[in-house]
Amino acid sequence: MLQIQDLHAWYGRSHVLQGIELEVRAGEVVCLIGRNGAGKTTTLRAIMGLVPRRSGRVLFAGEDVLGQPTYRRLALGLGYVPEERRIVPGLTVLENLRLGLIAVPERRRREDAIIAEIARTFPRLRERLAQSADTLSGGEQQMLAIARAMVSAPKLIMLDEPSEGIMPVLADEMFELFARMKDEGVTILLVEQNVERALKIADRAYIIDHGTIVHHAEARALLADTEIQERYCSV
Repeated sequence: MLQIQDLHAWYGRSHVLQGIELEVRAGEVVCLIGRNGAGKTTTLRAIMGLVPRRSGRVLFAGEDVLGQPTYRRLALGLGYVPEERRIVPGLTVLENLRLGLIAVPERRRREDAIIAEIARTFPRLRERLAQSADTLSGGEQQMLAIARAMVSAPKLIMLDEPSEGIMPVLADEMFELFARMKDEGVTILLVEQNVERALKIADRAYIIDHGTIVHHAEARALLADTEIQERYCSV
C-alpha cells in the first residue's frame, strides 16, 4: 500500500529526515514511534506533501507521489489527521465533515448516506452535528478530525498523536475505534505517544531516532522488548 524509500526532508537548512525506509501493507496497522523531535511528524508531513523540500520515493498503491500536490494524494486515497487537528472554527460538526468530501466528487453524490454512516461510527458526533465544532472538547475535536478524514474512504489513513491531550475515557474510546477500523480492514500508519497502547493494536512498528529508522519489528516482539523501548522511546 505504502512504500517509503530513502526519504529525506529539510526545514530550511535543517536536514530532518535522513533516508527513511518503511512500508505499510494493505490492512495493517503500523506504528512509527520515537522520542519527541525524532522526526515522526515530519515523516507523515513529507508523505502527505506538506514539507517544502524532500527527496526519495513515496510509493502509494504503486504510484510515486513525491512530486504530486497534497490534494492529489488525498484524491488517490491517502488520508491524514494532523496532530493539531485543524478543525475549522465557526463551522458546525456537520459542515466540518462535509469538508472531507471536497476532494472526492463521486462520494459527494452520496453525502447523506456517508454522513449517516460516520455518525453511527462516532455516536458522540451524531449527537452534536449541529453544534459549532470549536465548542467541542479536545477529545471530541480529535474524533471529528478522524471522522472528517474517513468520510473520503481513504485507502490508508495516517494519524499523528491522536490521544495527545485528551481525557483517558475518550482515549479509551479512540483506541477501541482503531481496533474496529483494523478489524474492518482499514490500513493505518499511526504515530502515538502511548507506546504500549499503540503496540497492542499494531501489526508492526518502526522506531525513528534523529531522522533515521533505527529499529523495525513485529509489534508483539517490540512490546516485550523493554530494553529497546527504554533506549529509543523513554523521555
